[in-house]
Amino acid sequence: MSHHPLRPPPSVLRNLLTNEASGGLVLIAAAIAAIVLANSGAAGLYHTTLATKVLGLSVLHWINDALMTLFFVMVGLEIKRELLDGHLARWSHRVLPGIAAIGGMVAPALVYLAFNMPPSETARGWGIPAATDIAFSLAVLALVGSRAPVQIKVLLTALAIIDDLGAIVIIALFYGSALSLPMLGGAALVLAALIALNRCGVIRLAVYIPLGLLLWVLVLKSGIHATLAGVLFALTVPLKPSPGHPDDTHSPLHRLENAVQPWVAFLVMPVFGFANAGVTLGGGVGLAQLFQPAGLGCMLGLFLGKQIGVFGSIWLAVRLGVAQRPARTNWAHLYGMSLLCGIGFTMSLFIGLLAFGEAGPMQDQAKMGVLAGSLLSAIGGWAALRFGTAHGAAGRS
Repeated sequence: MSHHPLRPPPSVLRNLLTNEASGGLVLIAAAIAAIVLANSGAAGLYHTTLATKVLGLSVLHWINDALMTLFFVMVGLEIKRELLDGHLARWSHRVLPGIAAIGGMVAPALVYLAFNMPPSETARGWGIPAATDIAFSLAVLALVGSRAPVQIKVLLTALAIIDDLGAIVIIALFYGSALSLPMLGGAALVLAALIALNRCGVIRLAVYIPLGLLLWVLVLKSGIHATLAGVLFALTVPLKPSPGHPDDTHSPLHRLENAVQPWVAFLVMPVFGFANAGVTLGGGVGLAQLFQPAGLGCMLGLFLGKQIGVFGSIWLAVRLGVAQRPARTNWAHLYGMSLLCGIGFTMSLFIGLLAFGEAGPMQDQAKMGVLAGSLLSAIGGWAALRFGTAHGAAGRS
C-alpha cells in the first residue's frame, strides 16, 4: 500500500509489526539457547564468560547497564512517536489502552504481593510482573494470523507502549540506589542542554548523541539506573523540525529510530535474553525455585494478574461507557490479547535484576517465575485466539 506523499508514514513500530514479531522469535530462540547451555556440559563456560571482567565490569554488567540502554532509547523514541503522531496521539485513543495498562500493572503487583508481603525481602520484586514484552507478544500474535484482527494488534501495541512508560516510572521511582546529588545535578544540566537544543530547532543528531553519551555516564554514577538515560535522551530528539509539516519523515527521531530498531530487535534483546535466561533446571532445582514465594509471585502475577487486570479493566471501561470496544473485535479476541500481555520476558527480567541483583536464590526464583508465567501466557493467549475466536469474525456483544 502506498502512502500519500504529504502524509507521514506509519511509525517504525506500526510499519514494522512483522519485523518486530521476527525480532521476538529471535528473542525466544536466544532464551531457549541460554536454558539449554545452562543445563549442559557448557554451563561452566556460559557462566564464566558472563562473569568475565572487561574494563572493570563483568560482561553481564555491560550487557545489562550499557547495551540495554540502546533498548531504552528505542522505547523512548517509540513512546514519543506514538504520543505525538501515532496510535496515542489523541486522548480518545489513549483511554482504553491507558485503562487496560494501568489495570495490567496494578493487578500483577497485587498478586505478587499476596505471596510476598512486606517485610519479606522478596517483596521488593513487586514490579517484576507489571511489564509486557512487546516483541515477544507480537511474535506470538503473528502466529495466530488473520484470526486476530488488526485492531487487536493496534490495541496491544498501544497498551504495551503505555505499559513500557509505566515500567520506566516504576524503575525510576522504586529501583534506584544511593543517590549522588552532584551527578544528578550534572545529569540535569545535560538534560536541560538537550531540551534547549530541541527548543532552538537544532536537528543534527551529531550534536545530540555526544550529550546523550555524557548523560548516560552521569546517570550511571548518580544512583539512578543508567538505562533511564536512554529514555530521557530519546524524549529530547526532535520529531517536528519543519514548520507547516505534521511530521517530517527525515526528522532526527525518524532517522534515529530507523537506525536503532534493527540493532535492538536482532542484537540487543536477543543478547540480553541469552545472558539472563540461563537458569539451571537439573535435580528438580528449577521447580523448587518456581514454587518459592518470589517464583510463584512472578508466575501467577504474569499469568493470572495480567489477564485479570487487562481484561477486567477493558470490560469495566466498556460497560461503564468510558471507552468503546475496538471495531471488529469480540470479547474472545480481547481475552486472548489480555493473556498475551502476561508475556513479560525482557522488561520483567530487567526489573528482576534491579530488585534482586544479578545472582542469588531470589534472582533464580524470579527468573523461573518470569519464564514460566511468560510461557503459560504465550500458550494461553495463542490458544485463546487460535481456537476461541471465529476465523475473520467481527466482534459481537
